[in-house]
Amino acid sequence: MSNKAVVLGCNYYIGLSTIRCLGKQGVHTVGVDYTDKNTYAFDSKYCSEKLIAPYYKDDQEGFIRFLKDYASKQSAKPVLIPCHDNYVEVIDAHLDELKEYYLIPQTEQGLYTKLMNKETLQKIASDLGVPTPETVRVNEADYLEQVDRIIQYPCIVKPTDSPAFVAKFRKKLFKVANRQELVDAVGQAHAAGLEVIVQRIIPGFDDHMYTFDAYMNQEGKVTHWMTAQKYRQYPINFGASVYTGQKYVPELYDIGAPFFEKVGFKGFAEIEFKKDAETGTYYLIEINVRITNFNTLINKAGLNIPYITYRELTGNPLPPSAIEKDTNIVFWYAYEDLLAIRGYLKTKQLTFGQVFRSLLKRKAHSIWSWSDPKPFFSFVRMLRGKYAKRSSR
Repeated sequence: MSNKAVVLGCNYYIGLSTIRCLGKQGVHTVGVDYTDKNTYAFDSKYCSEKLIAPYYKDDQEGFIRFLKDYASKQSAKPVLIPCHDNYVEVIDAHLDELKEYYLIPQTEQGLYTKLMNKETLQKIASDLGVPTPETVRVNEADYLEQVDRIIQYPCIVKPTDSPAFVAKFRKKLFKVANRQELVDAVGQAHAAGLEVIVQRIIPGFDDHMYTFDAYMNQEGKVTHWMTAQKYRQYPINFGASVYTGQKYVPELYDIGAPFFEKVGFKGFAEIEFKKDAETGTYYLIEINVRITNFNTLINKAGLNIPYITYRELTGNPLPPSAIEKDTNIVFWYAYEDLLAIRGYLKTKQLTFGQVFRSLLKRKAHSIWSWSDPKPFFSFVRMLRGKYAKRSSR
């Protein structure tokens, strides 16, 4: 395999699982990050090269130049795989020039960003007839009255640009219970230079969250797909997957496949849905346009998304495949799931018995691997260091 795979982002388990998925298939993997501190994916035995690049936030042009310089020295175009939203945004902004040096599935510059942006995504979904939560834009003079009339309280204040919001507030959104809290939340976001929208909360516990995970080939057709159901997330109620199971839900294919094909998406993406507990309607919540948190689950269930991407882009695509049965495998990010469980028990959303029974399922671990244990121990050392700093303050 003369084409290398360049994996952007090695300080999180998404990059680690991507490196493992490719390395186990004999692909030469190149891990890239802006620091060697806490980059535990670098410690995987499947990481063939480790590169420290300029920090994309401080020197975006230097980062792009670094990528181009590396690719220009290779005998064949590397496959470029971003494992964080910030890397996706940078690639999208420079897509046309990077495609001269790298194999990248997407061909339309700006489409990644349009689907990541909550406001433009809501309009695209609406135009295609896919339900989204009722939304009010705060730049309208009577937005408070609209919230009273259309959405009511409690409701959520969501950023249009999630990566920037999470970097600032360390959470995905604000939940507000009344008009004053809404005004305060919008004020905080605007003070940070961030745009937000207000949305209705779709009724239902966290296990009403579902995903449609799919790969679209260069003809824009869905060739590989799987559906999943969240059981727990962190922070609880409005967070990222920490305990999610593969679950065959054909209705999500019926919604998700036409959506991706109509917008012309190419490569891997994930639609996150919430099923209304009262009506049964699936509402599109957001889209991830890069390898997802529970990539280890998708792989263990039978779809190696990074390798599917690699094979198609290097001219030797794998045959179409879908997971059309329940495997009873769950993704488990144990560290944050323990924090989530504490929150669910404290708020009486779950009982100890419910938690205990759920943990008996077969696991796809986020970090631990019997065949590649070193990243896990590096992660544990990182956690010890963080807690030591906190206790010394």
